[in-house]
Amino acid sequence: MATLAQRGASAEGTRFYLIMSCAMALVIIAGFSVNLAMGRSSFALPPAFHLHGVIFMGWLGLYLAQVVTIVTDNRALHRQLGRLAYVWIPAMVAAGVMIILVSVRGTGGPFFFAQNEFLISNMAGLLVFGGLALWALKARRYTGWHRRLMLVAMSVLTGPGIGRLLPMPLLIPNAWTIAVTASFVFPVIGMLADWRTRGRVHPAYWWGMGINAGGFLASMVLAWSPLGHAMTAWVVAGTPGAARPMAAFLPPGFAM
Repeated sequence: MATLAQRGASAEGTRFYLIMSCAMALVIIAGFSVNLAMGRSSFALPPAFHLHGVIFMGWLGLYLAQVVTIVTDNRALHRQLGRLAYVWIPAMVAAGVMIILVSVRGTGGPFFFAQNEFLISNMAGLLVFGGLALWALKARRYTGWHRRLMLVAMSVLTGPGIGRLLPMPLLIPNAWTIAVTASFVFPVIGMLADWRTRGRVHPAYWWGMGINAGGFLASMVLAWSPLGHAMTAWVVAGTPGAARPMAAFLPPGFAM
């Protein structure tokens, strides 16, 4: 009976992470789909954007497959896909850094974000994702740590999806902060679920969110420091991105 009860509790926890992974994936896909449907973006973009899209959507598929293999108790395939993640996570960080630089140098980045925030805090978020995701892989033998750290890591990636669903121009000058902090909702839901079912929050969430929120705060301090301004100006110097103001702004004649 004790064994059956333990399996039941494990299955319930697994279903929770399946629901959370699907919710995060839906937010990411919805954000990009809405942008495409409204004509804010198109497939007529330079190859760098397509490479970035393939790598990021590939990771989304890999993450969902990992959750599904656990739900279906296909642990052999789960372990095989886990080995692929060791390669995919660094590729994600590299592709993310590439597209941030392409965007900020090519167009100055989204006008509703301050250029220094978009460059520095964005890169910091990628490093937080990569670090937490690799930590989750290293802790794979400890299920409680593994699944919670990976949930926090994945929540970082929901920021761009959330940003595409919110009216960013109306949120200037706080658009970046709002988009990032909104992504914290997924780990917070996980923490509340822990509190409800376990009577306490697992330390993986405290560590994961401490690193996530701490990394964000540190990146914002750097972005708005004289060094952050100088770094941003150096990155865009001599490119079309240098033509826009560093602060968030509304282009002349802009209308929602």
